[in-house]
Amino acid sequence: MSDRAFAMRVGIGYDSHRFAEGGPMRLGGIDVPESRHCSGHSDGDAICHAITDAILGAAALGDIGALFPDTDPANKNADSIGMLAAAVAKVHGAGWRVGNVDVTVVAERPKIGPHRSAMRERLAATLHVSVNDVFVKGKTNERMGWIGRDEGLGVMAVATLVRAPA
Repeated sequence: MSDRAFAMRVGIGYDSHRFAEGGPMRLGGIDVPESRHCSGHSDGDAICHAITDAILGAAALGDIGALFPDTDPANKNADSIGMLAAAVAKVHGAGWRVGNVDVTVVAERPKIGPHRSAMRERLAATLHVSVNDVFVKGKTNERMGWIGRDEGLGVMAVATLVRAPA
């Protein structure tokens, strides 16, 4: 097996969270006005978690659970945008840069459209890319399954990494 050095890599990330009472909901590094939030060990920001896994996976540097285990009390209520920033620094340290990120949030609510611009700006700044290199879109689950029953949400993210200039 050869050890070819590709100039680009692709990673996929996924995260899901149940909803719990009390808002706001933290998604994409911003607070979305909601009467509930995503329950989790950290702040429950499933967008940041999925992107973190996508970039770490693309660089073959592990996953969010290895970097920020939920068994570590230091990660209780952690700011997921900070966790994403730490993952970006680790990726940079390995000689990679984020090329682009594409995110799909699957939820009956909240609607993503009204918050898309703010999410893209916050994520782009954290990823050290242009806002044009980040997109976040929302889809419903057509009222099917646990997402359709409005019990929680799921997020998928795809990230490309490019070799940093030498």
